[in-house]
Amino acid sequence: MKLRLGLPKGSLQEATFRLFSRAGYRISVEPRSYYPSIDDPEIEGVLMRAQEIPRYVADGALDAGISGKDWVLESQARVITVCDMIYSKGTASPARWVVAVEASGPIRKLADLEGKRIATELVQVTKNFLAKAGVKAEVEYSWGATEVKVPKFADAIVELSETGASLQANNLRPLETVLETNTQLIANPASWKKEAKKKKLEQLALLLQGALLAEEKVGLKMNVAKENLKAVLALLPALRQPTVSSLAEGKWVAVETVLDEKVARDLIFRLREAGAEGIIEYPLNKIIP
Repeated sequence: MKLRLGLPKGSLQEATFRLFSRAGYRISVEPRSYYPSIDDPEIEGVLMRAQEIPRYVADGALDAGISGKDWVLESQARVITVCDMIYSKGTASPARWVVAVEASGPIRKLADLEGKRIATELVQVTKNFLAKAGVKAEVEYSWGATEVKVPKFADAIVELSETGASLQANNLRPLETVLETNTQLIANPASWKKEAKKKKLEQLALLLQGALLAEEKVGLKMNVAKENLKAVLALLPALRQPTVSSLAEGKWVAVETVLDEKVARDLIFRLREAGAEGIIEYPLNKIIP
């Protein structure tokens, strides 16, 4: 059994390879090659633009792929969403497609775009959004460098924004959000019905989601005298409850927990004050709920 998996080439490629690495999969690719090597003999990968992956998954050329919710909707591909994965090239938050206009220009609300020209890569989704809002405008496909087109070549754009920095740098301001999007693992419906491929995809989804869940968390271990245990436990958050284990020295216990990395940064000194000793912080690859 070989699972043909489409992986996004371009801006999302590096983040995707890092995620797979944390999930336990090693991916390598030669320069100019579109066929990465994956250290799992049951997965056969191919690199292609994220925009195209939903279409090839839908028609069965690929069993599954990693793309964005935006491109699934744009291509109107009939696919199975195996799982959502909130990650992108720069942040761990969902990205937004926004209507953006000249910052100091006359367009102040969506209705002002009536009869205007809008440039975007997300043509079909934008048309649907405007139709629901009752706004008639010309929507044209943008081949790139979309931010530069306002105001000389278009009255507005619909562009993907993670932080808003690119819009601001190009003297643009967001008007409304068209779509909030995130990365998805998607599958061909026929492949999903095949037990072996479905099981492989469920395994892949579990490990990838576990890697994402662990991304901003760390483990903490420490030794605590029993007389200080109550004070230390009162400081500790955990996925459920901290693990407390007896040590050979009867008056001491070992305490272990998982928490947000930023919380650990601020908590370690307070734990030391409460009586914890031998505190060890360690990174996590995966958390399987």
